Formats: sequence, structure tokens, C-alpha cells
Amino acid sequence: MGKKEKKINFTNIVRNKKLPILTLDARWHELFPEEKKTSIIKELELKVNNLLKSQGRLVNDIKDMKRLKSSLLKDIVDNMDIGKNTTGKAKEKKLDMNKQYVNELNEKINKAMDELADVPYQIKLVNEELLAESINIIYYELEDNKEVMKEVTDWIASIREELKTKILIKQDLEAKNTLIYTYMHDILGPQIMEMFDNEHGERN
Repeated sequence: MGKKEKKINFTNIVRNKKLPILTLDARWHELFPEEKKTSIIKELELKVNNLLKSQGRLVNDIKDMKRLKSSLLKDIVDNMDIGKNTTGKAKEKKLDMNKQYVNELNEKINKAMDELADVPYQIKLVNEELLAESINIIYYELEDNKEVMKEVTDWIASIREELKTKILIKQDLEAKNTLIYTYMHDILGPQIMEMFDNEHGERN
């Protein structure tokens, strides 16, 4: 079976592991620059980011609603003293409205908190999917890289042997040339050898 036919369930491998949020992890972005992301990777990345935005929005909404609720409750307490005059009736009407707003806010806050409680689990699931898909890509890339590295290592080893042989040949030829030059220098003398060098170029 070729390596491309291996079926590894990476989802099961990463499930329930303590993982960083990949879209917030600089190392993940280094491994997956924009041009390397598949359509599946981009889709899962977008889901994670949207869930993170939703989480942030819910946290802010709950804070704002609690702040408004606190302000309404203070206003209710400040207007508890209701008289029977026109001002008292206006206060009573405002009091009733504020109480209604508080009840509505309580419902909205509870609903938002229920949603917020579920978001981390949704992020966890999608983040696991994103990691599984990422590993699926880089696992086979790792396997390909190993094959290429082996080919390069073998090539380097063969070239190294060839290089050693060539160096020995070069050294042998240099030694022979030195011997020949020295012999000719001794036989012909320096003046003739100088003429020879000028005519044919000095030896290396």
C-alpha cells in the first residue's frame, strides 16, 4: 500500500486533547501561510474565528446589559417614593416600565449566558477538526520531505565519494607535473625553462 493510501483518523487522535486555538497560534500560521491553505482549512479557520468573535460579542453584550440593569435598579430604588399627585403617577409609570425592562434584561442576560456557555465547546470541536485536517496535510508533507531528504542524502554521499576520487586524481597529476617540471628544470636549466614558461604559460 502506498503512503498516499494510508488512512489515519487524525480526528480521533486529537479529540479531547488540550489544544491551543490554532487561528491564534503563530506557529500554525507559519506552517499554513495563506497560499498553502486548502478550501477546507480556510472554511474551518473561518468557523473558529467567527465563534471567537461571537464569544467576544456575547461577553460584551452581557456586560452592557448588566450595566444597564444596574442603572435601572438604581433608578427603581430612587423612585420608590410615589405620591398621589401628578408627579407620583409619572414616577409610578416610569417605575413599572423600569421593572419591565429589568425583567426583559434578565431574560436576555440568561439567554446570552446560555449561548456563551456553549461557545467554548463549539470552538473546541471546530478547532479539533481544523487540527485534524492540518495534520492530515503536514503528515504527508513530512513523509514527502523524508523521501526527498533521503534522495538528497544519497546523492551527497555519492558525490562525496566522486569528489574524493577527483581530488586524489588532481593531487596525483599535480605531483607528476611537479616531478616533470623539476626534472626538466634540472636538465635544461633555469633560462630555458623560463623561456618554456613564457611560451606555454607558467605551471599552476
